[in-house]
Formats: sequence, C-alpha cells, structure tokens
Amino acid sequence: MNAFFATMRRDVLLALRRKSEVLTAVFFFVIVVSLFPLGIGPEPALLKKIAPGVLWVTALLATLLGLPRLFASDHLDGTLEQMALSPSPLALLIAGKITAHWLLCGLPLVLLAPALGLQFDLDVRTLGILSLSLLLGTPLLSLIGAMGAALTLGVRGGGVLLALLVLPLYIPTLIFGAGAVEAQSAGLGVEGHLSLLAALLALAVFFAPWATTAALRIALE
Repeated sequence: MNAFFATMRRDVLLALRRKSEVLTAVFFFVIVVSLFPLGIGPEPALLKKIAPGVLWVTALLATLLGLPRLFASDHLDGTLEQMALSPSPLALLIAGKITAHWLLCGLPLVLLAPALGLQFDLDVRTLGILSLSLLLGTPLLSLIGAMGAALTLGVRGGGVLLALLVLPLYIPTLIFGAGAVEAQSAGLGVEGHLSLLAALLALAVFFAPWATTAALRIALE
C-alpha cells in the first residue's frame, strides 16, 4: 500500500504546483451552476425541479475536464514506462493516480455542492442527499474516466474521443445520482438510488484499475 499512497501523494503535490489546472474544474462547476438561476429567473418551483439535473450534469462535465491530463504528462516524460517496470503492481499505482484525481477534481465538487444548491432553494435534507450522492458518484466518474483516458492515451484528438467514450458510460451514474436528489425533493425514498450508486462504485473500485492498467499496457507497446 506504500506505493499506492506514494503515487497518490506525488500526483496531488504535482497538481498543487499547477493550481490553474485544479481550479479550472472547480470554477467551471461554480460558474455554470450559478448561471442557471440567473438565466431562468427566481421561480422556486422551477429551480427545485431542475436542480438535480443541473448540479449532476455540471459535476460530470467538470470531472471530465481533468481526465485528459490524468496520464498524459507521465506518458510524455517516461514516468508511465517506469511505473510499468516497477516491482509494485501497476494496478496499485494506477489506483493511486485515480484517487489523486478524485481528491483534486471530485472532492471539491462534493464540498461546494451544498452551497451552490442553496441557489436552487433546496432544503437541508435534500442538500444532504445531494452531497451523499456526489460522494458516491464522483469517485465512480473518476474510475470510469480513467479507463477512457487510458484507452485514448497518445491518440490524436484524444480529448474529443475520450468524451465520446466516457459520456455514455456516465449515464447510469447520472440517472441514479440525480434521481436520488429528485426523489428526496419529492418526498420519496432515496435508498434504492443510493444503493445502486454504491453497488456501481464497488464494482468500479474492483474492476476499473485492472481495466485501466490493461489499456495503459496496450498504449505503451
């Protein structure tokens, strides 16, 4: 596990030296979510209705912004090849990189979402479900996105191809995440949505690092 934490710490420290890259996703999330109440108007019922979709779609797109850089710099400077030759399992190192991506791109969205949800007149319990759904869903977005980033590594126009590959795979996460918030707002049960999100996350934690590693080994050949 030392290799996992060392890789995660390295990626976090490198990203913090390039703060603009980290802040891009955060500012995108804040600005886009804030534009909707300004553009639609102060109608509480309408804002409550669109809030789950707006917050979740914007979080999904903000997470997508950082994915092209997940392996690109390590591929260019040869670090990825050194990782592949390391005695530590490559899947463990890749899991560390994915965790660092979530800490930098996903966790800030989870922390900011309740404050932004106030613009949509969401009550405290709905804001709590919003945070919980994002806490389960954003790691899933990073895990799925890492597979797409590995498959498009070194491909010309990889950013567009990455979006085309990953966005369809994000649909179940979007449906269950936004569905949980919408159900809570409507006074319905949210356990089913959150349980499915947790199940998808458990599957992705187990399979995604291995699938990403296999795709990276193909890209390195």
